[in-house]
Formats: sequence, structure tokens, C-alpha cells
Amino acid sequence: MSTLTRSSAEFRNWADPADDEAELSRLEARLPPLLSVIAGMVDLTGFFTLGHIFTAHITGNLVVAAAAAVHGGTFNLAQALAIPAFMLAVAVVWFIAQASHRRGASLARLLLLVQFLLLAAVLIFSVITKPSANPQGLMAGIAVMIAVSAMACQYALLRLAIPGAISTAVMTGNLTNTVLSLMDMLSHQRPLMTVDAGRLKRSLRLLFGFLVGCIVAATAISLLAEWAWSLPVALAAVAVALS
Repeated sequence: MSTLTRSSAEFRNWADPADDEAELSRLEARLPPLLSVIAGMVDLTGFFTLGHIFTAHITGNLVVAAAAAVHGGTFNLAQALAIPAFMLAVAVVWFIAQASHRRGASLARLLLLVQFLLLAAVLIFSVITKPSANPQGLMAGIAVMIAVSAMACQYALLRLAIPGAISTAVMTGNLTNTVLSLMDMLSHQRPLMTVDAGRLKRSLRLLFGFLVGCIVAATAISLLAEWAWSLPVALAAVAVALS
């Protein structure tokens, strides 16, 4: 009986890593396109309702803030605070991951839930306080920080839980890699890069997903106002379900 127990335990130790690896591969294929749509929705919804602040591509706020400073435009404190808030949120996500003692697919599920809760908080807060009525005000600034934290969670979860996935944040880099890969594939000369058809397809999906997210969000804002945040919340719930 003890021999059988030991054999069963050894089998579970062998099977569990394999199962987790298969689950991680499944998430790596399914999640990034969906997350890129969410990122596009959050970025555009935040930009139009929260004072022209990028809540997903937060480094763009440096350009907007610098332009306002040089040309004497209205200074929005939330633009300056978005980047340190993003960094703090990434650090908090790291602490959550460490404290949970989870790895791989299990950690991805936890962080996807955190992202969903943060986006739900943005929706509830926006519907109650109507920050778009005063995009430079305190309520808009608070909504920005919550949305930025949600995106920080998304980007951190890909690096911590699914490191093989393509980032949903670096769209300029994804676009560059896509164009260079296409040029190498179409050229009769020796390729300048290692052509990876699978990675090229994944990059195209992320670019398309982000664009779709922006278009849908633009339409939703004109029809739903603050309730436009319900769309990324719904997709975040789908991401949790997929995991």
C-alpha cells in the first residue's frame, strides 16, 4: 500500500507540472488578443472622458504634459502622477504575486481577477461621480489612477505569469516587428531577422485587437458616456472565465 501511495505521489508530481505547462500555453495563445482589446478600450475611454490622459500607454502622458508646459496649455496634475502611479501599482502587483506563492496559470488567474476588480471600480466610481463633467478635477484624477493601476496589473501579469506572451503594452514595438518581419518574408534577399510566422501572427492579432478596442470604445463613449467603462469590465470578466 505504501508503495502504491508513493507511486501515486510521484505520478502527481510528474503530471502537475505538465498540466500547468499546457494550461500556460493555452493562456498564452488566448489571453493576449483579448487583453489588447481591453487595453485599447481603457486607453481611449480614459483619454476622452478623463482629461486626455493615456491610461494604458502611460508614457504618452510625458509628451502631452511636455507639450502643455512648452505651449502654455492647461497643466493636468494627473498626467504627471500617472507614471509614478503606474510604477507603484506594478510594485504592488509584484508583492501580491510574492505573497500568493502562485506561479504560472494560477498566478494569471489571480491577477486577472485583480484587474477585473480595478476596472469594475473605475466603472462604479465613474457612474457615481461623473468625472467627465470636469476632466481636470479631483474625481477624474482618482479615476485615472484606478484605471492606470488596472493596466499596470495587466502588463505585470503577462511578465510575471505568462512570460512567453507578447506584451499588450508595446504597440509601437509590435508594429515595428510586424513590418520588419513582413519585409523579410516578402524579400528575396537574405532575411535580416529570424522570421517567426507564429509570432508575426500573434503580433498582428494584438495590433488588430487594440484597434478594435479603440473603435468600439469611441462608439461606446458617444452612446453610453461613463457607462462605456462597462465594456472593458465585461471583457475582463471574460478573461477571468477563460483562465
